[in-house]
Amino acid sequence: MFRGVGLRVASVILLGAIWWAVAAAHLWPEVFVPSPGSVWQQFLLTSSTHDGQRGYGGYLLSEHLLASLRRIALGSLYGIAGGVALGLVVGLVPTVRALLNPLITFVRTLPPLAYFSLLIIWLGIDEPPKVALLFVAALPPVAVATADAVRGVHADYLYAARSLGARRWQLPYRVVLPSALPEVITGVRVAVGVAYTTVVAAETVNGVPGIGGMIRDAQRYNQTDVVVLGLLVIGASGLLIDTLLQSTERLLVPWRGKA
Repeated sequence: MFRGVGLRVASVILLGAIWWAVAAAHLWPEVFVPSPGSVWQQFLLTSSTHDGQRGYGGYLLSEHLLASLRRIALGSLYGIAGGVALGLVVGLVPTVRALLNPLITFVRTLPPLAYFSLLIIWLGIDEPPKVALLFVAALPPVAVATADAVRGVHADYLYAARSLGARRWQLPYRVVLPSALPEVITGVRVAVGVAYTTVVAAETVNGVPGIGGMIRDAQRYNQTDVVVLGLLVIGASGLLIDTLLQSTERLLVPWRGKA
């Protein structure tokens, strides 16, 4: 374990050294490749009140992050709940599978910005379209993973449960879903990752406070160091969330990879 942690730390240090060397060589103007020191300075400025200005755009960096995490959490939770329910039905009922599989695939292949404008027309420019966008982005990966996992549950499990007295309506949540849980959790990890990659698109309209909104606003004024800071914050928080999801997976399905 310590060796793995050491390798991760070494990789981060190596990437930081490469970044510093490229910025110090001045191969490109700083507006293209800001130095680590410049990004660190923006981290300090956006995390505090200075010269009468509070953070960036009137919000501290932590407030931008929390606003984005709240949207990601809501969109992901709705998408995961809807994806698991939809995946169970699609996996268990062939008729529903034939009807809904093309629709799920269609939505899964659409880029978020393709339908965000439509969500704004329907829901306005406040929180609902942002959460709805993340929900639509997170639902298909969970639905596909759940449906495939449900279809892969061995029939012997169902027969054994029925012989032990389980009712037909109990099979989906007593047998099918627990058996499919490893693949479902993989779908959840993918869905949360998709929600993270979509949050910048979700916050392009009225997205402040929000990391995506901060990035979008900084891009307008060529504040590359703020853009890089926002990307680093999203990546670091996403890495932390994925680590927590992996820990949850090990807790819920300890047999994965061992049987």
